[in-house]
Amino acid sequence: MSRTIDKALTARYRALDKSIRLPIEGEDAIRPDLLIVFPYRGPARAPEVVIETDEFSAVCPWTGLPDQGALTITYTPRRLLLELKSLKHYLLTFRQVGIVQEHAAARILRDLARAAKPARMTVTVDYNVRGGLHTVVTVRHPQRPAPKPQRTQRAQRQ
Repeated sequence: MSRTIDKALTARYRALDKSIRLPIEGEDAIRPDLLIVFPYRGPARAPEVVIETDEFSAVCPWTGLPDQGALTITYTPRRLLLELKSLKHYLLTFRQVGIVQEHAAARILRDLARAAKPARMTVTVDYNVRGGLHTVVTVRHPQRPAPKPQRTQRAQRQ
């Protein structure tokens, strides 16, 4: 009897992937045209601007499951600043987009750097743990060489 239940439960479990299909949009749904910038009129020495949200969300293109995490944008403006409401609306366009985590961070950096033309910009997305794996993606403008990887304790013991 338990074998029948196991087979029935297994069949129901596998059917879950087919039961609900939420729409997954392509990257063309991302709307950088929503970004608004305005002139920086502060002192000659530009500040470092840090913008954070823990509400970033996109969709895994393979599983259709949400990829959610905290997004941090750090930049030094030249002449332009990012308007925050337009940034929020831009980020909301990722909600149904099927895009891998690394590509999402790179796309955000590309779009923001094109709009604001900063001296420097860093985008970090600290994704929530999924499947027991924690991913943090950091991309920079202008691109600089990555720091040398540090040896893990495991590698040092070998």
